[in-house]
Amino acid sequence: MRAQVAEFFGTFWLVLGGCGSAVLAAAFPDVGIGLLGVALAFGLTVLTMAFAIGHISGCHLNPAVTIGLWAGGRFGAGQILSYILAQVLGGLAAGGVLYLIASGQAGFDLAGGFASNGYGEHSPGGYSLTAALICEVVMTAMFLLVILGATDSRAPAGFAPIAIGLCLTLIHLISIPVTNTSVNPARSTGVALYVGDWATSQLWLFWVAPIIGALIGAAIYRYLGASSAQ
Repeated sequence: MRAQVAEFFGTFWLVLGGCGSAVLAAAFPDVGIGLLGVALAFGLTVLTMAFAIGHISGCHLNPAVTIGLWAGGRFGAGQILSYILAQVLGGLAAGGVLYLIASGQAGFDLAGGFASNGYGEHSPGGYSLTAALICEVVMTAMFLLVILGATDSRAPAGFAPIAIGLCLTLIHLISIPVTNTSVNPARSTGVALYVGDWATSQLWLFWVAPIIGALIGAAIYRYLGASSAQ
């Protein structure tokens, strides 16, 4: 169970670090970190955990990544459910800790979104369901392409965490205005269940789209990787 425990704490750190930066620091008076800071925070959580637990669990931290690695031939089917359960529980635990911290400020209100993902009137930029679906599918597909490529035995050794962390940062820079950026069902679930209402009613998209994107990304890399090996 050590791998699953590692996934729990890794996903806990991703949600606490990424969503925590959005809830607590993004618009802090005068010195708020803004969109760039939140994007960097998400990337840093993955980069740091990849070095910390990559050798224990592979540092998936994301149900879509776990499924994508299985589709890419890098992960056994027998551990998929246990990994996803650990990731979701880690995300929920982080959401709980973040709620306890954030609610200590006078005037805190979950109606502000609590870093939840959304579309339509709940998209930061007012983007439609279709735009959100396309964005999440494409961003997750590219994320899996980078993950599979950076961790390929033929890639330069030791640099995968940096490439993957920077990729997630770039994904957030592109898509925060569209959906508040998910590409990770555990991240979305970890805060949406505390908000309830619209956040849970729209949560389906942030499971379906990342998983579809992960399968597409895995298929692309299986083709590219096999071609380059010939």
